[in-house]
Amino acid sequence: MARVLLIEDDEAVRDGLSLALGRQGHSVQACESGEKALAELDALRPDVVVLDLMLPGMDGFEVCRRIRADGDLPIIMLTARNDDMDVVAGLEAGADDYVVKPAQPRVLEARIRAVLRRVVSEPKQPEQGVEVHGDLTIDRVGLVVSKHGSPIALAPTELRLLLELSRVPRRVLSRQQLLEAVWEHDYLGDSRLVDACVQRLRAKIEDDPATPVYVQTVRGFGYRFGPL
Repeated sequence: MARVLLIEDDEAVRDGLSLALGRQGHSVQACESGEKALAELDALRPDVVVLDLMLPGMDGFEVCRRIRADGDLPIIMLTARNDDMDVVAGLEAGADDYVVKPAQPRVLEARIRAVLRRVVSEPKQPEQGVEVHGDLTIDRVGLVVSKHGSPIALAPTELRLLLELSRVPRRVLSRQQLLEAVWEHDYLGDSRLVDACVQRLRAKIEDDPATPVYVQTVRGFGYRFGPL
């Protein structure tokens, strides 16, 4: 099971989720503030972070940005309501997924399992090996993406999204297809996860994210991988 870092200022929520996740076999370290969690992050070495957006002091958005700036640690955010602005802002800050509070332990545990599978699972077609697409090189065996010969640091969800889109270049995939393949949200249909991750991926692999060459939008349908 996973080492989970839970960042939540509400003691009752913190204790309840810690107990529930512990019963599922996870090792849970709980912190009541972002400052404390960041100070202890290296020592705790979690596999996944569960982060409340509404924290005292440093808010969850800033905590998320700082964690993401230092590496590809998976982040699941907790949001107090299904608010588009909060959810999108959290995803743009680097979160991989989200759960609306009050968080149901079974839902949170399922999201933890799904995000960890993105970290450890093998590509579906490793025999394809190294692919070259213009200036972009994708090594499906080593799970390394390079541009102009320099490796690009991608979070696990960003990497899985790129691998899925590039599996068949110029094929159009709907947001729902990408949700099912990358996030395993076959019951949610939340396009915000896909759109925010596409924006983060474009910022890393495109010369001009506003005029994408590799990850192109097909209006009314979804996304396809280029270049054409």
